[in-house]
Amino acid sequence: MYLSGALLLCGAVLHGQQAPSGKAFRAGAATSIISPKIGTSNNGNMQDVTIKSIHDETMARSIVLDDGDTRLAIVVSDLCMVSREILDVAKRRASEITKIPAANMLMSATHTHSAGTACGVFQSEPDSEYVKFLSERIADAVIRANHNLAPARIGWGVGNEPSQVFNRRWKMKPGTPIINPFGKEDQVKMNPGIGNPNLLEPSGPTDPELPILSIQTPAGQPIALLANYSLHYVGGVGAGEVSADYYGMFAERMKQMLSAEGQDPAFVAIMSNGTSGNINNVNFGGKLTAPAKPYEKMRAVANVVAAEAFKVYQNIKYQDWVSLSSVQKEITLGVRKPAADEVTRAKDIIAKAKKPVMTSMEEIYAKETMAMKDYPDQVKLILQAFRIGDLAITAIPCEVFVEIGLDIKKRSPFKPTFSISLANGYNGYLPTPEHHKLGGYETWRAKSSYLEVDASAKITESLFELLGKLKTVNP
Repeated sequence: MYLSGALLLCGAVLHGQQAPSGKAFRAGAATSIISPKIGTSNNGNMQDVTIKSIHDETMARSIVLDDGDTRLAIVVSDLCMVSREILDVAKRRASEITKIPAANMLMSATHTHSAGTACGVFQSEPDSEYVKFLSERIADAVIRANHNLAPARIGWGVGNEPSQVFNRRWKMKPGTPIINPFGKEDQVKMNPGIGNPNLLEPSGPTDPELPILSIQTPAGQPIALLANYSLHYVGGVGAGEVSADYYGMFAERMKQMLSAEGQDPAFVAIMSNGTSGNINNVNFGGKLTAPAKPYEKMRAVANVVAAEAFKVYQNIKYQDWVSLSSVQKEITLGVRKPAADEVTRAKDIIAKAKKPVMTSMEEIYAKETMAMKDYPDQVKLILQAFRIGDLAITAIPCEVFVEIGLDIKKRSPFKPTFSISLANGYNGYLPTPEHHKLGGYETWRAKSSYLEVDASAKITESLFELLGKLKTVNP
């Protein structure tokens, strides 16, 4: 049913659970500042950017849930992406102190393009001191949330906000040349420009859903809120400035809307990235508007999405106890590596470049080709699924295409289900095989896109296996 624009799927209404004798539900939330040092690297662009100032602090935001038998931790950090190595260290440290198993920790990045570099991509490399700092501070977010565990109740709902999501990959009119940096022709173009006369149609759908997980004290005081939206990021920051993008602004806006400012322990709102690999905030089929001032558009997006989240929040039904469980699996996938002739072409392009920093797309991808030739033939990645009562969360270490997330939601045995991208590591874009055939930026081989063509099918198959295990254990 629809209510105030929000599609409500409240597990508390559909399937109430009784707490086992002597068991109580607890939750805790906390944040940890992860802002980088001024003068270090920001990797949200095709060339490295030196950080000049901090517009707003970037955070690791954490929730810990405890059903009396099992504890789960969810951490979302304001980073473009974060390597598995950093997160594995963070998990070990947090586990040693809290005794929460590392496999019960879901750690992800928001995908703000204006944060410190935590993963080497596109001519940016992380500062070694920042890598160590991140592992410690992300772990601290879990440790602090665990320290704040207190009696709680929990509920969820799903809103709908289609106005802020658009498919950014477009098919163009027949005869429109779309030449990629490898000298070959694509069938789609990413970010083709508003008002482009050659636009034909978007190459895929969007996911407007806005799942909300809300946690309160037994008396109804807000403890934490976890949201999930399939929007890549917004952008529009000042030159060289660090910002958490709309994710951070959403968190602050929810705090205001719930009158939760100044609480002790502090209320924590979190926006996680859904399956937004081919989704952004620009309506290329619309009309040109005046350029927004720095931070103006991300604030507008945050306000719109927070308003829908608040509608959902007002109608959530809470449970005093739900059972928790988690499963994860490490899988091995192939790597798309360059052929000998592609390496030769890349060497020639780099030799002709006029400066150490690559500037043209052809030069940038030639440098990526030289990096990819030394990649291993296969990589291992973690897939994960959490169950919170009748709600399920899947976690994927990629920039996941929206079609994949929609398929998981549709076929999952748990309702609702949502996916958190960029989780437990970073393995580049995850297009479907059909999108690989179309080409386009997200398929171009680089450190940002290198998994085998059939990776999405193998990942989805493994996730349904994990969801099936959760359903078998907790029917």
